[in-house]
Amino acid sequence: MAICGFIGLGVMGGPMAGHLANAGHEVRVWNRTAKKADDWAKQYGGQGLSSIEGMAEGCEIVFACVGDDPDVRHVAALAFEAMAPGTVFVDHSTVSAALARALKIEADIRNLGFIDAPVSGGQAGAEAGQLTIMCGGDAADFAKVEPVMKPYAKAITLMGEVGAGQLTKMVNQICIAGVVQGLAEGLHFAKSAGLDGERVIEAISQGAAQSWQMENRYKTMLQNEFDFGFAVDWMRKDLRITLEEARHNGARLPLAALVDQFYADVQAMGGNRWDTSSLIARLEKDGD
Repeated sequence: MAICGFIGLGVMGGPMAGHLANAGHEVRVWNRTAKKADDWAKQYGGQGLSSIEGMAEGCEIVFACVGDDPDVRHVAALAFEAMAPGTVFVDHSTVSAALARALKIEADIRNLGFIDAPVSGGQAGAEAGQLTIMCGGDAADFAKVEPVMKPYAKAITLMGEVGAGQLTKMVNQICIAGVVQGLAEGLHFAKSAGLDGERVIEAISQGAAQSWQMENRYKTMLQNEFDFGFAVDWMRKDLRITLEEARHNGARLPLAALVDQFYADVQAMGGNRWDTSSLIARLEKDGD
């Protein structure tokens, strides 16, 4: 069993840290809102700390699952100050590959390990312990942390050097954006054509059109319910990072750029915290 620190107890980090505690690891947590750390500690029997430095001291692995690049840079800097040589920092946030590489350099200077390990599977995957984790880093560091991450993962893959995990997550978000838009248009078309949406999905879901999004989101999309996981604000952050990377590497992403603008329209409708399947709401609004 490992002594673990966990920074960030949101809808993803809270359940992930909980799986670590349930698996028997000693887990120390920190959250920007201290009450959330205290509540987590009461639920899982871990220890809520008032500072990142105090939490990271003595840990073998420090995990983070926070927001954007500035958030990760801030918490990593504080954790690095207290982490002992040989400790590994695992970043589960979705951030730029450039930041991951920069933190790797800082970690090397301090003789620390660093793994970028963004996740896919959303809140439901975190709660069920069924996340897909895409990692970048040294093989030796990965070998230390992989078995510890297993309680909240269904798949863990080392993609290459630090940054490769974030780049793979970008591919994931590109693919999701296209699939969700296609499903939204398909369901919108079915409604406009006077078809029964439920029967349409029953008919096509066993064929080539089938997807996780179709299986898990079509009912709520038909009912205009969008409170089921990954928020539009977060998706736009991820697509921003992806499109910036594409400008650097020369990749052409016309569909991802278009869907990003569609999500901007959803935000303008007040859907910042709606889940990503809310693209259909934009289509229905245009049809009013």
